[in-house]
Amino acid sequence: MVGHSEGMREIFSTITRVAPTRATVLLCGESGVGKDMIARAIHHHSPRADRPFVKINCTALPENLMESELFGYEKGAFTGANTSKPGKFEQADTGTVFLDEIGDVPASVQVKLLRILQEREFERLGSNKVKHIDVRVLAATNVDLRAALEQGTFREDLYYRLNVLPINIPPLRERKEDIPYLAGFFVKKLGKDLGSPVQSISDAAMQRLLGYHWPGNVRELENVLERSMVLANGAILEAGDVKLDTAPAARFTVADNFLPEGTTLDQYEQSIIREALRRANGNKSQAARMLGLTRNALRYRLSQMGLES
Repeated sequence: MVGHSEGMREIFSTITRVAPTRATVLLCGESGVGKDMIARAIHHHSPRADRPFVKINCTALPENLMESELFGYEKGAFTGANTSKPGKFEQADTGTVFLDEIGDVPASVQVKLLRILQEREFERLGSNKVKHIDVRVLAATNVDLRAALEQGTFREDLYYRLNVLPINIPPLRERKEDIPYLAGFFVKKLGKDLGSPVQSISDAAMQRLLGYHWPGNVRELENVLERSMVLANGAILEAGDVKLDTAPAARFTVADNFLPEGTTLDQYEQSIIREALRRANGNKSQAARMLGLTRNALRYRLSQMGLES
């Protein structure tokens, strides 16, 4: 990890303090700030460094498969279960589990996660045999879980079990002094991977990077530099070589009325949700990402609209 800002130095210091323990850590920050790297750093500086590190992307798992993927299943537990299979938690035994986008875990699975955190035990799907496990849990979210608590989509007891040691990671726009160091690191790294002639960045090019707002954070910075280096010709990346994503963000148009005439706030919100579902072809996870919601928060709103099914 690269960072010289006060915020990142504080995070590095926190990592050295929390890594030797088995305490649960909740990483909070926008998409692209480096939550995955911080989770791996905590694991690799812990006594479990030589044990498994299993990352689980909660958004990528369909709801109907999440329980069996996390906790495993026995033969015959459901149609197609021809053999028994261990879940992600069993694969991580004696190591670390990293639950990315924890806010997307459905309520039925939240109960089982709470049991693992409290009792360190679980049961495979289709079994009544209790299995004990020794795992350290790290979790990450890019949404405010406290808002999910208020909406009733996230369990309060699970939140407090996860939020033992919170680490808030600032977005790149709030620590721009890190950009020159990150850019230098990426130029060196990508130069080898891409076979690019670029070896350094000019002052003018650096000013362009410093003047950008970086909605995609460190991940976007790496992507911009990769794109720019592929298209550049010289050994120095010049200002004209920097290919920023300058597409204008969608804006609300406000005419005489703040809301469309004859439309209430609830109706307007519902129309936006329906439009997101239409664009996502009914995929709730994708629609939730478009709306900046967790999947559970979207499900809550759909249930209020009578559309959950």
